[in-house]
Amino acid sequence: MSLQKHIRCKPGDVGEYVLIPGDESRAAKIAERLEDVRKISENRAYHVYTGKLRGVKVSVCSTGIGGPSASIAIEELIKIGAKTLIRVGSAGSRQSYMPIGSLVIATAAYRGEGTSHAYAPSAFPAVADLQVTSSLIKAAESLGYKYYSGIVYTRDAYYVQDEGLNKFLTDSGIVAAEQECSIAFILGTIKHVRVGAILATDSNIWLNPQPPLEEKEKLFSKAEKKAIDVALKAIDILIEEDKLAKKNL
Repeated sequence: MSLQKHIRCKPGDVGEYVLIPGDESRAAKIAERLEDVRKISENRAYHVYTGKLRGVKVSVCSTGIGGPSASIAIEELIKIGAKTLIRVGSAGSRQSYMPIGSLVIATAAYRGEGTSHAYAPSAFPAVADLQVTSSLIKAAESLGYKYYSGIVYTRDAYYVQDEGLNKFLTDSGIVAAEQECSIAFILGTIKHVRVGAILATDSNIWLNPQPPLEEKEKLFSKAEKKAIDVALKAIDILIEEDKLAKKNL
């Protein structure tokens, strides 16, 4: 298979395990934690790095903001060999008891965006892979990090607020809002690869008064580091589980 048009990678450039943050600066932070890492490509929002974790090839690819951008990255990564993907993202808390700077492990997503509907009908669920989700939970607990888990709300229009929908989703237990999980989970299911997500919250619409942006960013920065810790530990757990599964075949 030839060079991929957008991520500018070809077969052999990325590992089977890939971390997919939206932000390219977060991709660089994750890449710094890998062994023997090198930058493979940089095109538009897509910055790709490949290194090793426990001697196994692991890659990082930023996906940009929103479903259309994320779907391109995920599609192209799968075409060249990605089999397990973990979104390491940001989100807004949607429960009043959740402080800014919380960790969220997404189990599924309300499909409030448009991209996933080009892949599957509206009734089709956007659900995270069980094994990846389990590894994220094990990782957070082994690190002693508090986390919330549950369904997230994926949307397109960042600055548009639907008060009625917001209240319904919060009353229904939605834990966070973000912009990529539903398309990532849908693609994982229909392309037969494992996809999960760990998020760090940078806001909460229910706080009154709202803290200043500087304080929000400080709290998010700490949570972002923890989210990266959890994602890398989860990959480590999955590598060991996959090795054991192969031995037992």
